[in-house]
Formats: sequence, structure tokens, C-alpha cells
Amino acid sequence: MSETPPDSAPRLRLRILFGTDAMLGPGKADLLEHIRETGSIAAAGRAMAMSYKRAWSLVEEMNHAFRDPLVASSRGGTKGGGAHLTETGEEVLANYRALEETIAEAGADRIETLQSLLRG
Repeated sequence: MSETPPDSAPRLRLRILFGTDAMLGPGKADLLEHIRETGSIAAAGRAMAMSYKRAWSLVEEMNHAFRDPLVASSRGGTKGGGAHLTETGEEVLANYRALEETIAEAGADRIETLQSLLRG
């Protein structure tokens, strides 16, 4: 999972809009990470203080926005359900996190300048 900067440190929140129908931002990226870590959409939602319905809705949005689904899931039952990132899901998440790092590194000087202009 991405590192959380100290409260006083500036941070970027990258949101990519793909036309008017699709978007990928920090919340969806965090949800994908939690799904990967927990193997569950419900547990991922709980980890983010999000309802299962909201988490499932975001997963459906992502699965429909990309050519291939990002998350595969199976219903509960005697063996229990679960969810995992697909190969495409892993690729999307890795590229999003790499883009965050690239932007943070490239913009570090400008962020520092902006921060120096803040009140005390």
C-alpha cells in the first residue's frame, strides 16, 4: 500500500478522467489494494469505512470501464466467496501507483515552492 505522508507534508491526489464515463483516482486505487490484500470486496470496503454496496458499486464501475475486468469475484456459500485482482487489475493498479510516483518526483520542486508561500 502507498505510504501516508505526515499530516504536515503536502500530498498529491491524482484523479484521471477518461472522457465522461470513466475515472480512476485514489479511492478506487486504494480499494483495489485492499481487495488484493484481503481477498474480499466486503473486507476491503470495511477497511476503508465504506459499505459493501459502495465498494461493490466501485468495483462494477471499474470492471465496466476497462476492456477486461479488474476484479474477479465469486459468491459465498459452503466454500465461501472471495475476490481477487485480475492480471489487468494488477496492471492498472501498478501503472496508477507508478504515475503517482512520477508526478510526485517531477513536481517536488514546485510543491516545495508552493509550500514555502503558505502562511506560517
